[in-house]
Amino acid sequence: MAVIDPNNTWAPLEQRLAVTTNERHRTVLGIVIEHMKAEAAPDLDGLMRTLVPEPAYHFWNEGNDVGPKGRDVVHTYYSDFVASRSNVLEYQLDRLVVDDHCVVTEGFLKQIYPGAYAAQIGIPVDDPDADYLVVFRQLLLWPIDAEGRIEGEDSYHSGPAEIRKLTFDELPREYVELVHPGA
Repeated sequence: MAVIDPNNTWAPLEQRLAVTTNERHRTVLGIVIEHMKAEAAPDLDGLMRTLVPEPAYHFWNEGNDVGPKGRDVVHTYYSDFVASRSNVLEYQLDRLVVDDHCVVTEGFLKQIYPGAYAAQIGIPVDDPDADYLVVFRQLLLWPIDAEGRIEGEDSYHSGPAEIRKLTFDELPREYVELVHPGA
């Protein structure tokens, strides 16, 4: 059985959207849902359409902001993300806050990484040919501009809460098709 279901990433936002009557809140929820689905597809052009012309990402690691800034750098970031084949993920939300200018999500981000890529970015793995579940506790702020586009992401995470080698039958279909086509 697959250890993650990417559809669970946006399901809580869709549930909130279904009961939200405030039009501005519907707009900010809608653009984040669109962004999440484009990231999972992956649809790089669709993903970039959800963003302001010059997005600024703030990824806070050990007190330093290492997020990409500007359209070209953010596009490269997402291109590299898709190329890494680590875009099959589930963001298991515990908290969702919506206002006129921001969506806040908090929970466990569960991602599957090819072992070689995990090792390359410093995640301790013992088999570069294996696939790994990596779980982080993450808080994301999604600021939204007046036109309803995402200004970037402000991300805070705990570092890995779990790293586990997966068996083939634990891999979701989306990941198998991406990383192990024909298997």
